[in-house]
Amino acid sequence: MDSKGLLGRIKAILLTPKTEWPAIAAEPATTAGIYTGYILLLAAVPAICYFLKLAVFGYGTFLGTFHIGTGFALSAAIRIYVSSIIGTMIVAFIVNALAPTFGGQKDGVQAHKVVAYSYTASWVAGIAILLGLLGSLIMLIGLVYGIYLLYLGLPPTMKCPPEKAGGYTLVTLICAILVYIVLFYILGMVLGLRSMGMGSMSMNGNQVTIDGGSAAGKLGQWAQGMAAAGKQLEAAQKSGDVQAQANAVGQMVNGAVNGGQQVDALPPDRLKSFLPDTLGGLKRSDVSAESNGAMGMQVATATATYGDSGGQSLKLEITDMGGAKGILAAATHANLQQDRETSTGYEKTYHQGDTMIHEQWDHSSNQGEYSAVVADRFMVKVEGHADNINALKSALGSVDMSSLAALRNEGVKSN
Repeated sequence: MDSKGLLGRIKAILLTPKTEWPAIAAEPATTAGIYTGYILLLAAVPAICYFLKLAVFGYGTFLGTFHIGTGFALSAAIRIYVSSIIGTMIVAFIVNALAPTFGGQKDGVQAHKVVAYSYTASWVAGIAILLGLLGSLIMLIGLVYGIYLLYLGLPPTMKCPPEKAGGYTLVTLICAILVYIVLFYILGMVLGLRSMGMGSMSMNGNQVTIDGGSAAGKLGQWAQGMAAAGKQLEAAQKSGDVQAQANAVGQMVNGAVNGGQQVDALPPDRLKSFLPDTLGGLKRSDVSAESNGAMGMQVATATATYGDSGGQSLKLEITDMGGAKGILAAATHANLQQDRETSTGYEKTYHQGDTMIHEQWDHSSNQGEYSAVVADRFMVKVEGHADNINALKSALGSVDMSSLAALRNEGVKSN
């Protein structure tokens, strides 16, 4: 950082970004220095304020002010802080990987500069967590202004042509959203970083190296696969065709999620064929199937209920994540684990080979659910009343999982 110091840099990047970005791009720096002198300090602001809000000041409602336990508040603050640090690292990796796609030059240090200083608005706005509803508006403004800072900062730092900064910003934003969805989900399940399955990350004075086979590396690969969609968006913007622009954005979202692939969900009736006539000895009654799509992503679901005259009932749901399967795959390969017990039951998430399993059971009501992720694409879940969790496991075994898994590549096309 230059002679302005931390407060001077914050003031300059927020108030005069157009003149500050060239100065940032030109100044000597190291990745480690950016973390120790800026990221680790500013990322702590929203985390500390969130802890104070939960544990000290509390949340005001018409019923009074509620305070959250210190342990829970600390855990939540740690999740925010850790996700900010790791998220910055991964998004910088993505920005660097995308540079040639948008006519820029790869440079790990510059990528960390543009991400870290663009986040300044959001981190500083984190103070507003203490202000309640007004604070939410301020934080939203900070987020939007951060996007604007990124747009201004990409040309001087990553050397991309100014006319391509819009597409570069949009792709980075989509990837960043996915990064934080995955990070918050993982950290919410397991706070211990060694259990996160994010893979190997190492930092030296000049760059960050991320294991290509890890979840973080997969995110970088997804970013690489979005080049074609980014070019289509540029062409659509130049043509002025609104529909073409909408289609290009949809393909870009799909590419971000699925590594540059278009994934069409199975037709609802095809998915419905996997609902067996009987489940756990109960006959099938109501059956439904539907498909939904938005922003280039399709998801299909088939549902059936099973019951008998004695009042027993189970519900089976099979979902083809289709266009959103990349998110499901990232969660699966993140090696998530959870084991929580209550006074009346338990909930846990674990892996059986390559399959992620989630089970939940309540002894007091003899009710629960048991689900499995099949082929990184399909979710199969059975829920309802039963004698025990083993009955739900047995019921799920009635579904032809192997035939379902064989369809993992159906509807998958390269953009």
